[in-house]
Amino acid sequence: MINFRIIIEQPVIGVLYSLQAKDGSPLDPKCSRKGEALVFDFQVRIGPGPKFFGDQVRREGPVRRFVYIRVGQLAGDPSSPWSRRMKIDIHDIRNDLLEGAGSSGGVIETTVIGTAEDGTPPCATVRPTGRRIVEREGRTFRPGLGCLSGRRRQGARAGVDCVD
Repeated sequence: MINFRIIIEQPVIGVLYSLQAKDGSPLDPKCSRKGEALVFDFQVRIGPGPKFFGDQVRREGPVRRFVYIRVGQLAGDPSSPWSRRMKIDIHDIRNDLLEGAGSSGGVIETTVIGTAEDGTPPCATVRPTGRRIVEREGRTFRPGLGCLSGRRRQGARAGVDCVD
């Protein structure tokens, strides 16, 4: 298993974002109160090819593999004006990153921008602005529960972590 982390920089303030669980429901929903980055951690099994497998991995055709970030209503906020999913490709991760994370136990960290040019949450395929291997130290890695480098607090909606 390889540890993955998606960082959503510049999320739309007050809008709920989450991973998509295996059953298609929201997983680890959180929002930003002041524009702070949101962090989602999960694990992926890598097979020969490479092929990608895991509860958060979705497939499209024989090669494309990606992770959905649910936004607004799809992330569990029925009052949100948005009902979107961000599609973040993982099948195009370089082999040196996969091998490096696998041998070091590091985390493949992918950064995306969480606000589209029109100021709303993005949808469809969102291209990473960065991808690297980071140490697991300094942050607690908890698949499906995520981690934040800042202070955590309970959000206005039950079960939602917001960053102050």
